Amino acid sequence: MTRRAALLVASVTGFSAVALGAFGAHALKLQLEAHHTLDLWNTAVLYHLVHAPVLLWLARSASVAATPFLCFIGGVLLFSGSLYLLALTGIGMLGAITPFGGLLLMAGWILIGIGGFRAES
Repeated sequence: MTRRAALLVASVTGFSAVALGAFGAHALKLQLEAHHTLDLWNTAVLYHLVHAPVLLWLARSASVAATPFLCFIGGVLLFSGSLYLLALTGIGMLGAITPFGGLLLMAGWILIGIGGFRAES
């Protein structure tokens, strides 16, 4: 993955996290409250937004660590994406996807840690 592509993905991830957070807090608030899914939406936004700066940090590093970067992207898409859809649709099966996204997010963090240990050697 090129640095330029990684920066673009990181910026789109950050932008979309802020936009979806605002959209949920304003345009969708009544719908989410009526379906008791505002907490799901907020959890999706939290994990989405927290990982945007990590993607930016990875993208700005000397060489983009593609594997953790892709784990974080996949994790945000599966974890936050499934929660966004679950909050909007109420389709319970979507909840089965969420843990796979969480595993990808954890894998990304583990890979960053392993990379740090290798750099010290």
